[in-house]
Amino acid sequence: MSEAEEKKEGQTPETEASPTPAEAEKEPEPAEAAPEGGAPKEEPAPKADGDGPAAKDEPQPAEAKAEDAKAEAEPDWKDMYARALADFDNYRKRALRDREELVKFATSEAVKDMLPTADNLALALSQAKDKDDPFVKGVQLACDGFLAALKKHGAEPFDSLGETLDPNRHEAIATLPSETVEEGKISTEVKKGWMLNGRLLRAAQVVVSSGKGA
Repeated sequence: MSEAEEKKEGQTPETEASPTPAEAEKEPEPAEAAPEGGAPKEEPAPKADGDGPAAKDEPQPAEAKAEDAKAEAEPDWKDMYARALADFDNYRKRALRDREELVKFATSEAVKDMLPTADNLALALSQAKDKDDPFVKGVQLACDGFLAALKKHGAEPFDSLGETLDPNRHEAIATLPSETVEEGKISTEVKKGWMLNGRLLRAAQVVVSSGKGA
């Protein structure tokens, strides 16, 4: 064997010349091995509710709470206006009603002061013996005119004879037996009761029957 062949055989793989950096850059990178089945692996699509652009447009919970709080803090002007109108209408009706009540009962004290005169005229007529006497007729005319004037102002007497005692309308001053009136009923009317525009002006003074005497 020649000396040249011995040198060639003595070369080991480690002594082989390594590729230059330029050659290494030109070499293609090995492709990733496809999974079994042959189809290349696909990258998962980004989720809509993740960190993508769609998620950035949605309001965060803190922002939504802030908007709700702002909406609640803003007064409802339409509702406040409607309430103010309703309150004013109620006030107007109440003021009108109070004014009507004041007009109706403004003369109550004056009319009450006139009632004793009506009582005296009625008592004088009840004691008259001759109803045809001109003087008695004159008193009767005066009494009728006086009662008509009181009625014009809303004051009218009411009858209580034979009625059951009503503490809201009657003032019992005595209880006496009666042969004609049952127990608990009014047997005698000492003073008539009066009403003014539907309201009690003066309670009637009455005597209540205790039934037939023993």
